[in-house]
Amino acid sequence: MKLLEDRIRREGIVKDGEILRVDSFLNHQMDPALFREMAKEWHRRFADAGVTKILTIEASGIGLACITAEEFGCRAVFAKKSSGRNMDSDVYSTKIVSFTKGKEFDVIVSKRFLGPEDRVLILDDFLANGCALEGLMDLVRQSGATLCGCGIAIEKGFQGGGAKIRARGIQLESLAILLDMEGGELVFEEDGR
Repeated sequence: MKLLEDRIRREGIVKDGEILRVDSFLNHQMDPALFREMAKEWHRRFADAGVTKILTIEASGIGLACITAEEFGCRAVFAKKSSGRNMDSDVYSTKIVSFTKGKEFDVIVSKRFLGPEDRVLILDDFLANGCALEGLMDLVRQSGATLCGCGIAIEKGFQGGGAKIRARGIQLESLAILLDMEGGELVFEEDGR
């Protein structure tokens, strides 16, 4: 998606050759107009999937999931990284290792919000090694829901998570796929390299 790639080139900051900061428009400060265009693109790519629920993980995917759910005319659910006294005790639970934070999280979704009648599209802001997606897919499996596919804003193609998910026959639609970030130069799949 050229609109997203252009924005990454303009405002993205590469740190240590493997971290891409896009916090000025995607995952700290958010640009709803950009999110709307991304939601339209995911809707176009998954239009025939019968999506009834969008699933993401706390916290960066929530904005994307809400606007995309509105585009699909369905609800958004996010997997929580912690539970509190106001959380249901009857939950699906899995472990996820965050590439960015370098730590493991137990993530949960209430059984009231995900079940066998749901057709789920998983969304997230980044895909690196695939751990977050694997965990979210595990929650879908536990619930008995149907996985329609996965939508990613920015995939780091050089880290292999996307290839691993696609090899399982899962529809994975990344709006921007980075092939290289060495030396601060951003090379996208669309660049033809």
